[in-house]
Amino acid sequence: MEYTILFATSLTIAMLTAAGFSPAHGWNKGTATFYGGADASGTMGGACGYGNLYTAGYGTNTAALSSVLFNDGWSCGQCYLIMCDAAATPQWCRAGTAVTITATNLCPPNWALPSNNGGWCNPPRPHFDMAEPAWLQIGIYKAGIIPVLYQQVKCWRQGGIRFTMGGFNFFELVLVSNVAGSGSVRSVSVKGGSTGWITLNRNWGANWQCNSGLVGQTLSFAVTSTGGQTLYIYNVVPSWWMFGMTFTSNQQFSY
Repeated sequence: MEYTILFATSLTIAMLTAAGFSPAHGWNKGTATFYGGADASGTMGGACGYGNLYTAGYGTNTAALSSVLFNDGWSCGQCYLIMCDAAATPQWCRAGTAVTITATNLCPPNWALPSNNGGWCNPPRPHFDMAEPAWLQIGIYKAGIIPVLYQQVKCWRQGGIRFTMGGFNFFELVLVSNVAGSGSVRSVSVKGGSTGWITLNRNWGANWQCNSGLVGQTLSFAVTSTGGQTLYIYNVVPSWWMFGMTFTSNQQFSY
């Protein structure tokens, strides 16, 4: 039901903008290009650290954000509803369509090119370099770049929050992924079987760092979303964990 309402709302706004009306409250103007190929294989990895976006649950509805939106990685995992601005370029838009993408990468500035001619991700431009399959849902391929209307929206995920254990010895690098609600994480703490709660520091993207000896201990996590919800996820990582393993919880954010 919520998806139906969302699509109907975006369709209504698209028709209004096509008729020359200003976008509704909460919508912002930006631009969008595409990358990664028809199967989005070129979007794997990225500055958020999610790795294989297919197996990570993000699929092909993803985008690299310009630095003003990426916010040094704090926006990793956030979801944005995007539509082509038909009032500006009706010939390059797929009328009445919208797509929700997840932020998985950074589109870095290109200082060798002007912001209005190739340097699309230069500050202060809000720009989405979208996976090609996602972009083609709203734009005509020949256009290359289109003006868009966008807003951050709630993320929906299948299953619970995931924790991937990286690092080595006394250095743990925990990737927190498949986050619903606000999609992004404000803070993370870990508790071993023989420790108290230890606050992690964000290292890069969606990776959180701990410098304690946790190998051989069952691990629990306290995760706070940027929406302000905190979840205590107990014993999600068993004592036999090894670096490189991913563990999925049965808990998920609602906002």
